[in-house]
Amino acid sequence: MKKILVLLLLLGAAGGGFLHYRNRPEPAPRYLTAVVGRGDIVQTVSATGKLQAVNTVEVGTQVSGTISELYVDYNASVAKGQLLALIDSTLFEAERAKAAADVAAARASVAEAQANVDDARRTYERRKTLYEKDFIAAADVDSAETTVATTKARLLSARASVAQAEAALRRAETNLGYTRIVSPVDGIVVGKSISAGQTVAASYQTPTLFTIAEDLTKMQVEADVDEADIGYLAEGMSVAFSVDTYPESTFHGHVHQIRLEPSTTENVVTYSTIIHVDNPDMKLKPGMTANVEIEVATARDVLKVSAAALRFSPPEPAEGKKGQGGGQGKGQGKGNGNGTAQGGARLWTTDLRPISVRTGLSDGSFIEVSGDIEEGLEVVTAVIGQSNGDSARPRMPF
Repeated sequence: MKKILVLLLLLGAAGGGFLHYRNRPEPAPRYLTAVVGRGDIVQTVSATGKLQAVNTVEVGTQVSGTISELYVDYNASVAKGQLLALIDSTLFEAERAKAAADVAAARASVAEAQANVDDARRTYERRKTLYEKDFIAAADVDSAETTVATTKARLLSARASVAQAEAALRRAETNLGYTRIVSPVDGIVVGKSISAGQTVAASYQTPTLFTIAEDLTKMQVEADVDEADIGYLAEGMSVAFSVDTYPESTFHGHVHQIRLEPSTTENVVTYSTIIHVDNPDMKLKPGMTANVEIEVATARDVLKVSAAALRFSPPEPAEGKKGQGGGQGKGQGKGNGNGTAQGGARLWTTDLRPISVRTGLSDGSFIEVSGDIEEGLEVVTAVIGQSNGDSARPRMPF
């Protein structure tokens, strides 16, 4: 009898516990919140590019030969007109000497032709006088006149030969001058592709011997900007960028040129954007990769809130949440992806009271807001779980 009584008491306790569990109050949701703050919002366009000198000159040679002397190396500072290298000039000096001799010979031929013309003219004058006195026939006069015309033609030909020889001399002297490789600009040698004793051939194309960066205190970034962002850019916009070797430093420049020629790589269309940069301390070097942020719009001292707050929608009522667990609720996905909830931009206070707002500039993390809203207002950004009591609401920084 006692065993039956104990069993009934246990069954009664279990039933009471089950009824209490079923009728327990619904746990209160816990929210992640953010505060409406005031500050600046800067909208930027991101891109990457390579640093390079504003003007880079490739120095080549127009004549072939062996490099006999080399006067500069990498990173050497050079001045305009400075001698960089010499090509063996033995053959070119011989060609100049031959051309000079040809000029002398052509001038001697002119003198000889001139003498022949003078002699032919005197002969003609004598025969003409004799013919007038009937001492010779008219045919002799005609022959002398023909000789004058012939010698004049030979004189013209000799003078043309002089001009031709002088042109050949100038060409030989020019080629001899090309054996001196000089710098066309002031700058720094950033590339060298020759060494003393090497033979260079300029038969079909001009070989590059040196690459000279004109002024490394003024550099440029050639950034590839995606076609989706190129419409936001304009010349003169401010640019901030960083390089891997100085991760803690930010460098500044401005958009100098937006080139209209598109480039397509794997179906991605980009436009080359030239950014001018000052480099007074020479920290930036050609070839460095620049991570560029181009400032396209700025809102100063405005109310702003986390973009997540505009994507939040309150969870469904308790009847519709059974069996779903304590996540963020179905309402979390009702935003349209750009920070505006369906039916207009709306923020939710911690007591789930909606506030309609107008949105403005966004930098991806924060959005400018205006309307019936004040600085310091706490708004909900997400449901992060359930609790049985009034626990503290975690906040996001504004």
